[in-house]
Amino acid sequence: MDDSRALLRARMSVRRNELGARQRVEAAAGVLHSLETLPEFMTDANVAGYWAVRGELPLNLAVASLKRRDQHYFLPVLAEARQLRFAEYRDDAVLQGNRFGIPEPVTPVAERHDAHAMDVVLLPLLAFDRSGGRLGTGGGWYDTTFAFLHDATRPARPLLVGVGYAFQEIESVPVEAWDVPLDYVATEEELIACTPIATP
Repeated sequence: MDDSRALLRARMSVRRNELGARQRVEAAAGVLHSLETLPEFMTDANVAGYWAVRGELPLNLAVASLKRRDQHYFLPVLAEARQLRFAEYRDDAVLQGNRFGIPEPVTPVAERHDAHAMDVVLLPLLAFDRSGGRLGTGGGWYDTTFAFLHDATRPARPLLVGVGYAFQEIESVPVEAWDVPLDYVATEEELIACTPIATP
């Protein structure tokens, strides 16, 4: 399975990087439209997302939409034990690259929130399926951070919403036992309510 996941990551990374600036801008507008059909995105106070790198679908329009409604937008910050904490992204935020070169808000540790404080989390991805399977870059940060959702009746807080291009959908993502499934996926074409695979 490791080989199949690695090959899939490589294939999707290449295809995503081939997109031009115009395609990314158009996709960002489409994703905003999809997200705005999710009531929690429109109303819940604390929404976390990501800083798009390496061809990830940009969230700039989604962030602007949240700020117009006075909702709070957070970015992930690396913490110990492969955990993510979340720092509010304000207009005057100072950003600094983490060990992976991804910008993070520079904030006091006391102002960083754990995952339980988020209402909705927008997650980047390389591939997804309609049962909530998500293939990320392989670091395991999101799965470790949201491991507590394994024992929760889904949907639960926070809602996990994958964000990606429509072409990143595949029939079935090869998953591991520790993978945390998504509740929704937002693409430039639609908002997908994920239907988990029934277990015996």
